[in-house]
Amino acid sequence: MTKIQKITPFLWFDHQAEEAANLYCSIFKNSNIERVARNGGNVMVAGFSLDGQGFSALNGGPMFKFNPSVSFFVVCETEAETESIWEKLIEGGTTMMPLDWYNWSDKYGFLKDRYGLCWQISLERNRDAGDKFRPTLLFSGPQKGRGEAAVQFYTSLFQDSAIEDISFYAEGEPGPVGTVKHAQFRLAGQTFKIMDNPTDQAFTFNEAVSFVVNCSDQAEVDYFWNKLIADGGSESRCGWLKDKFGLSWQIIPEALPRLLSDPDPVNAQKAMAAMLQMNKIEVEKLS
Repeated sequence: MTKIQKITPFLWFDHQAEEAANLYCSIFKNSNIERVARNGGNVMVAGFSLDGQGFSALNGGPMFKFNPSVSFFVVCETEAETESIWEKLIEGGTTMMPLDWYNWSDKYGFLKDRYGLCWQISLERNRDAGDKFRPTLLFSGPQKGRGEAAVQFYTSLFQDSAIEDISFYAEGEPGPVGTVKHAQFRLAGQTFKIMDNPTDQAFTFNEAVSFVVNCSDQAEVDYFWNKLIADGGSESRCGWLKDKFGLSWQIIPEALPRLLSDPDPVNAQKAMAAMLQMNKIEVEKLS
């Protein structure tokens, strides 16, 4: 089973969620589909584990498309593993940076897979203690230059959080001086990365990738909701919001998935109907 995660990446597909989850599980070791929620015979959400880290995939329709503002940095420990993962993910996809030697890795590549989801594959023979899969936020378009503020903000919200490494562009380097060249940080014990885009590109965050914050109770839902919508964030429906940087989150109490999967369909439908009327989830109104 997936380890307990405070924050779970949530991937929005048009109609390929189960297909994509099965592909990813076939590529990475110790991986499996953990749950599939269906509406009639149609898959709604697939929850899956990749080498012990949890992800969710939604069949949400064509509204949102993946772009390089969020990618998943994969740490590989051998050259053979690096090449195998690259070859399987690139099939039907697009090379953003070829798999090659770079001054930060003996073998590294950046790709979009067949669904448009972006991955960074990197050989690190002396792997640090961080997670194998590290969500990486690339601040571009209207968010370019806000990487440092985001690192400070996110690490202030969660327990067991810290900035582990941060470096900035200097004179003569490709990015604007003082913006974030690379940052690695921990949120609730999970490893993330942030970069400011050194070039001018218009893409930015959207709902194609969001992050579910798994909350124990209403007080915790209220805390994260209020903190994340402050200073320019915005509410959406069914527990979704965007923070002041435009990154999407879902603030979900433990009770919600439990009630939605109630074996009594009347109770499950009641919870679903209540949720669809909410912005922030209010547990007492779900049952």
